[in-house]
Amino acid sequence: MTPRPQSNQPLPEHAKLVFKGEMFDVYQWEQVMYDGTTKVFEKLKRPDTVIVIPVLDDERIMLTREEQPGKKPFIGTCGGRVDSGEDALDAAKREFLEETGYEATDYILWKAIQPVSKIDWAIYFFIAKGCKQVANQSLDGGEKIEPFTVTFDEWLQMVRDKSFPVKELIPDMYEALLDEGKYGELKELLSPL
Repeated sequence: MTPRPQSNQPLPEHAKLVFKGEMFDVYQWEQVMYDGTTKVFEKLKRPDTVIVIPVLDDERIMLTREEQPGKKPFIGTCGGRVDSGEDALDAAKREFLEETGYEATDYILWKAIQPVSKIDWAIYFFIAKGCKQVANQSLDGGEKIEPFTVTFDEWLQMVRDKSFPVKELIPDMYEALLDEGKYGELKELLSPL
């Protein structure tokens, strides 16, 4: 089982579900303040997500051109929601296969974070290596996805595009652009088997 990262503000056990939505649930609880008064605190909960960064044998990184209803077209990464009861690694494998038709022989959990303290939501970042196309895409009705590849350096430069949607990757990419040691570490991580 892939370990789940802890939130900076964990959802208390005594929090009560006050709204159950399609994507977001809302929890509330009473919190004693420093002056002895009590306030109602609130936190959202949503399904965890996975992001897959596939590295092909020719050292290129696979990204996606995507369209979804109500959104402008964007460049993204493979990935999506972790289904209820599903392990993050299994979700990464499923999403990668559905969105690209590819499978990988090796998945490396690069990092797992909870990026927002007021939302109970983990994001798992996997590096997929030993990638081979084994099927056609199997997209949801609300997805248009076109995989394409870039070099490592082209991938790093994408951080400068304000429309790059995976904001949680930006610090790592900028570090690699600004620090030769970090560049080498990240390039090694994103090298083929």
